[in-house]
Amino acid sequence: MPLRLKLAALSPRVLGLSAALAALAADQAHKYWMLHIFDVAARPPISLTPFLDIVLSWNFGVSYSLFPAHETAARLVLLTVQGAIIAGLAIWMVRTRSRATALALGLVIGGALGNAADRMTRGAVADFFYLHTSLPVGPLANYVFNLADVFITAGVALLVFEGFFLPQERRAES
Repeated sequence: MPLRLKLAALSPRVLGLSAALAALAADQAHKYWMLHIFDVAARPPISLTPFLDIVLSWNFGVSYSLFPAHETAARLVLLTVQGAIIAGLAIWMVRTRSRATALALGLVIGGALGNAADRMTRGAVADFFYLHTSLPVGPLANYVFNLADVFITAGVALLVFEGFFLPQERRAES
């Protein structure tokens, strides 16, 4: 059976849960490899392109290091808020009949769980990809992220795409 038919046969719940688990596993495997095998901490920044480097950056907060949580109590507050958001997204994912929505939410949940796992086990989130430019593009001129952030962004982009471009009557079929 072709992969497209197999994916179409999955229930939204199974698809969303599979996406969440795959995103979490890929993120944690990548972080393990970068930290313990590649040993990115012992290397100077590696330039991949004029605008993308490989570095190690520890993020003690959320996006753009907002709300830094260096102390255990602050980290627990961040984890509690993150857990509540993940729980809300999981409820949405379980209730949706749209495979596209379930897939998108699964990617967001898996990425969020990956970053939460870092915060719990390492005290901060490990970021590796440094996107930079001298163009005046505001906060995106300098951005450090990881694979979990890629999954979260892809999930949000899919939700936005579905909301704008997929007719309401087709959403349950997607």
